[in-house]
Amino acid sequence: MVTVAPQVERVQRKVVRVLTGTQILGSAAVTIGLAFSTLIAASLSGSEAVGGLAQTAAVAGAAVLALPGARLAQRRGRRPALILGYGMGALGALVAAVAVGLGWWQVLLAGLLLFGGASSANYAARYAATDLADPQRRARELSRVVWAAMIGAIIGPNLADPAGRLAAWLGMPVGVGPFLLATVVLVAAVLVIQFGLRPDPLVVVRSTRPVEPAHCAGGSSATPGALKIWGSLGSMARLALVGVMLCHTAMVGLMSMTPVHMNHAGSSLRVVGVVISLHVAAMYAASPLFGWMADRLGRVPVLAIGASLVVAASGVAGMAPSHDAPQLAAGLALLGFGWSAGLVSGSALLTESVRVEDRPAAQGLSDLVMNVGGAVGGAVAGIVVTAWSYAALGLIVGFTALPLLVVCLFASLRRPVR
Repeated sequence: MVTVAPQVERVQRKVVRVLTGTQILGSAAVTIGLAFSTLIAASLSGSEAVGGLAQTAAVAGAAVLALPGARLAQRRGRRPALILGYGMGALGALVAAVAVGLGWWQVLLAGLLLFGGASSANYAARYAATDLADPQRRARELSRVVWAAMIGAIIGPNLADPAGRLAAWLGMPVGVGPFLLATVVLVAAVLVIQFGLRPDPLVVVRSTRPVEPAHCAGGSSATPGALKIWGSLGSMARLALVGVMLCHTAMVGLMSMTPVHMNHAGSSLRVVGVVISLHVAAMYAASPLFGWMADRLGRVPVLAIGASLVVAASGVAGMAPSHDAPQLAAGLALLGFGWSAGLVSGSALLTESVRVEDRPAAQGLSDLVMNVGGAVGGAVAGIVVTAWSYAALGLIVGFTALPLLVVCLFASLRRPVR
């Protein structure tokens, strides 16, 4: 069993504190910038289709930056990689602010593409929390960083309106304010990482644990492309990666179409907002619980729980009439819990299933496919609801998650619980 030296434990506590702080800043900045990005893009362009591209651009930016960030982490450590992500996000927010001021929606989309770097850094931060963690507490340490995102997600949207009013008072368009505030917050995140994340946890772990048992052969310490990384992964690492991707894709697809479904019954924005807020709270609030369960019961059993919650959520929400807000809220809360269980357990399983030197590449691939899956899930969900119905979407999401549940159950029976 791998033991953790007292000095490493002290560094780990500091690392988690720093990552928790930057996670709050990063998630607040992302929600500040994206809260009204769809409306701003639609207003500038005069097209709802362009408005829909706003958040898609941010998701695409996070996906594009996932592997370059991982390669930088592999070569130089977590600190430069996180600075790259938050720095690109700050630059993107500044470009978006200028674009709104000039009324150029094309430049706004380009800025949002860069802005996706902040989301990429937020996702990568959860892995940085595992570098020096005791293997018996790895999932709990990761879940603490995931939980911190809830604070930023609550604060961010509530700051967008005051920022817009301040911009208007200064004689600028209202839409400039949120992006300028996001720029300031992300610059603060960069500074916290630059001066707080010392020593670099990935650099330390390479010196203290040059060899660590893993459940797969690994790969190489080079900087391969996505297909080569996938080919180097063992069965448990692939299961973890697919599990995280499926839970995230299901979450984005079902969540994104719920407001549309509720709008068919004339639900007010307030009611829709309450349902979505409960969903977001479920995504993050229970992550420490799932981290504890993953450490005590094992990663794969909790991944199975995540898959079962997604299946249950698709049934509860999919069968809900458009006017039944309580049932939809219950379904989306289950969906948020399923996402949390899948993300926490899957991320921990992936981390321990590859060698230390191969972790950044595998983790970067995980974030890449997760973001691509989310983008595809949102797009496909819109097509399904338009062509058939919200109930059909629930049915498809449920059947998509079922194979993951079955595989996890079989893997749990064949693999000793740790």
